[in-house]
Amino acid sequence: MVWCTKLPNIPMYNDSEMLGRYYEEFKIDKKTGESNLTQIYLLEGLDFINRQTEAQRPFFLYWAADATHAPVYASKRFLGKSQRGRYGDAVMELDYSVGQILSKLYSLGIENNTFVFFTSDNGAALISAPDEGGSNGPFLCGKQTTFEGGMREPAIAWWPGHIEEGTVSFQLANVMDLFTTSLALAGISPPDDRIMDGLDLTPVLLNRPHTLHNRPIFYYRGNELMAVRLGQYKAHYWTWSNSWMEFKNGINFCPGQEVPGVTTHTQKEHTLQPIIFHLGRDPGEKFPISVLTKEYLDVLSRISPVVEQHKNNLVPGLPQLNMCDVAVMNWAPAGCEKLGKCLKVPKSDPWKCDWPH
Repeated sequence: MVWCTKLPNIPMYNDSEMLGRYYEEFKIDKKTGESNLTQIYLLEGLDFINRQTEAQRPFFLYWAADATHAPVYASKRFLGKSQRGRYGDAVMELDYSVGQILSKLYSLGIENNTFVFFTSDNGAALISAPDEGGSNGPFLCGKQTTFEGGMREPAIAWWPGHIEEGTVSFQLANVMDLFTTSLALAGISPPDDRIMDGLDLTPVLLNRPHTLHNRPIFYYRGNELMAVRLGQYKAHYWTWSNSWMEFKNGINFCPGQEVPGVTTHTQKEHTLQPIIFHLGRDPGEKFPISVLTKEYLDVLSRISPVVEQHKNNLVPGLPQLNMCDVAVMNWAPAGCEKLGKCLKVPKSDPWKCDWPH
């Protein structure tokens, strides 16, 4: 057993067995940005598809490469090949990898029986830009905020013979919908002993005469309802980019995009008079609709009952990330003995987490 005074390095797993740790068995050269990790993930994914298909078993593959998350990296074949620096190299390799996965489906003859959904879990982390971060285009701010740059993501649905190619949908959706949608595609009913937040998107994906177009989207930060989107309108009930403490230390989630009274560094309440934007006319959330206009009053009259109903029907979950404890980190994961990678686990001493942003 080895004692480590710092936090344990991130372990890598195959199923539940530890294979090594970042920067150690799985090299990422922070200086050059070179790493073969994306290729390792790709080969594992392709092998999994092969094995399941040969065994004539249905499969679910969640392929989540992390090359565009700092530290950004790419393999030697792609490093320095894009016009967007290291971040562009990583995106280029991800694009290649997704293409390889789709080609594998074709080569195995299962493309017409396989649903593929491509998306992200958040907008680009502008704090890492420009060298190790992406761009959110016209959208305001970035990851860790509830502005559009933090929450709006690309999404592509692919299923030859079922989803018409080249079509564009303006349907509002979120990643929680993928659970309910996947159950529907598999012909399985969702559990009826709990409230499901996700909706079935198959009518939209398969172009059936039914739409979920007016469903609201709720933007949370911790336990606080920050904003609500209904159609093209978005109402901010609270605004906050990140704390003054972080901001003064050079951490900025909205670099060069500050909007007075909107990208606030204190948690500012607007519950009695929310800030409302029309995202069709103003995707960058820069020009609030005047509270004196008929449009503002009309939008508020439609969004307010939606918010009230949501709060009345909400069944709060038990927070799982409000307590911190160094002892629960990956000091000695399963399989560490075989690798000689076990670290001494410190004494458990939980405290309430402090999330300044």
